[in-house]
Amino acid sequence: MNHGFMNQMKTNTRQVVEMQSVIAVSKYLKLDKQDVIGTCVRLPVSFEIERLIHDFQSISPDLWGSRGGRVGVHIQAEAVFLRGHAPAEGDLPIEDRPVLEQLPYVKHLIYQVLGAQPMRCLFAKLKANGQVPLHIDNGEYFEKTIRIHLPVVTNPKAKMLVGGKEFSMLVGEIWAINNCIVHGVVNAHESEARTHLICDYLPSEKLLGLLSDGEHDLGAKIQ
Repeated sequence: MNHGFMNQMKTNTRQVVEMQSVIAVSKYLKLDKQDVIGTCVRLPVSFEIERLIHDFQSISPDLWGSRGGRVGVHIQAEAVFLRGHAPAEGDLPIEDRPVLEQLPYVKHLIYQVLGAQPMRCLFAKLKANGQVPLHIDNGEYFEKTIRIHLPVVTNPKAKMLVGGKEFSMLVGEIWAINNCIVHGVVNAHESEARTHLICDYLPSEKLLGLLSDGEHDLGAKIQ
């Protein structure tokens, strides 16, 4: 058997699938996120927290230290992209980045747990006493994808702000947020960064079912 040929065939097939995932966005209808998500939804999904943290801690320090191409409101946050690129880097293919191959459980979470096609995925680390100012994600990509957050490292002073409410998201939880309304993040801890695994997904029957079955209206009104 010509293993080199077989490996090349697998690579070519995977590249076609990944390019199709980019094209697929245009084929989806705009989501009514106010109806499907509201502000934020805590999903009824469990996973192995220790394995996620183990993978996260194995990321080379050399990959940190930059915003990963993100600009604007994200200037106080570092990023390591696992799939795709920051929108500011242009209309680039959404495909696995090399680092994802080194994170087997993270890859499992991204591809298997929610039963939907992943798009852009990244670890985002907001520095101590940092914030992502209130903003709205505009454009077709954001209108047709579902934004998912998995807290990896957090603290009681880290709050997600969405639609006039604040949410405390804990390690071990999976949340969907409505990023097409006003949202932002505050990390008021004096010394600890806050890191989330953030993934966008194309809607699927399973993911929409999880959103329907999830816990809504958990946030507290911002005073």
